[in-house]
Amino acid sequence: MGALCDRLKQDYRLKEGLNACINCGTCTAICPAAEFYRYDPRQIVVTVQNDDDEELERLLRSDVIWYCGECMSCVTRCPRKNAPGLVIMALRSLSIETGLFIESEKGRQQYLLSKDLCSNVLDYGYCVYPRRFDYAGHPEAGKVWQWEEQHLDDVFERLGGNLDGKGPGAMRRIPQEDLDQLKRIFDLTGATARMETVRKAGEKKAEELGMTLEEFEQAVYSKTDQRHLHG
Repeated sequence: MGALCDRLKQDYRLKEGLNACINCGTCTAICPAAEFYRYDPRQIVVTVQNDDDEELERLLRSDVIWYCGECMSCVTRCPRKNAPGLVIMALRSLSIETGLFIESEKGRQQYLLSKDLCSNVLDYGYCVYPRRFDYAGHPEAGKVWQWEEQHLDDVFERLGGNLDGKGPGAMRRIPQEDLDQLKRIFDLTGATARMETVRKAGEKKAEELGMTLEEFEQAVYSKTDQRHLHG
């Protein structure tokens, strides 16, 4: 047992999600992510139960903890009512706190999620804000979205939305006082500090790799090592 193991055990999600694993493998059998990725939630639980700091650090540095979709299918089938999905949440949190997340390809995606999604929430009150979701940066959205991006106001009006408008309706403008309350929630819950940790780690890693931030972000968006997958 060591410092990392001790920190992990303080997370309430570990306390609630890991009762008495009997290593049956049912969680892996039911896991949708395990069907596609080289991912074995049973083995992750074994590693956590081993109380070995070196093993745990390797796990926190790895891509493995980022494969989980947090669907909680594991909970529905576990004969002992364990929740490997909650264990994964605790591991991800510790990986970010320690800065180890930035050492893995999938972990680095937290940099962009924090930068883009959290900024959208704080600036507009939405995880995805149409005027910031551009086709040039997201060609996977397809040509239909490229057209919609060029006709956003018309599209929302035709569909009965209220893009950036006052009052009710889809994508209405969120009052500034409500956005201020969101910011206070982020500050008080530690989310603002977490975002700063992620930002600094991303900037440092980009410098280590000899990349500009723009190059780093593009690499995080577009590069996927096929060794993550089965086959």
